[in-house]
Amino acid sequence: MPNNASLCEQFSRIIGGEPGFAGGKCVATINRNLIRATILGKRFSVTSSFSFESLNERTGRALCLGRAAFLQKEVNRFITAIRKEGIKVTSVRNEWLFERPRLIYINIEAVDRPLAFARKVRRALDAIRK
Repeated sequence: MPNNASLCEQFSRIIGGEPGFAGGKCVATINRNLIRATILGKRFSVTSSFSFESLNERTGRALCLGRAAFLQKEVNRFITAIRKEGIKVTSVRNEWLFERPRLIYINIEAVDRPLAFARKVRRALDAIRK
């Protein structure tokens, strides 16, 4: 698709992340630099990523996915907001032992137009800041 890079840039801009491609899919990565996280006392970067792939040129819909990191206190607000947007929550878990603060990762998925998905994700992310 010739304008895939442009679509990826728009997708990332709406979400508020850095655009990139991995394995043929568009990925927007958000760095949560304000979370000063450590594992076993060593600093590490907290990131969330949102992607789309398998774009159907006829319908404009794609498989849209997300893996987002949250502080425990943000989890319920995000889940409520993302579900209101019609996006499925497919897992809620922590990935690390001995991390501080405790981080919870949420996976989401939808088949949607990438820019519509990006706007829904942005609204849900904005809801945790209220």
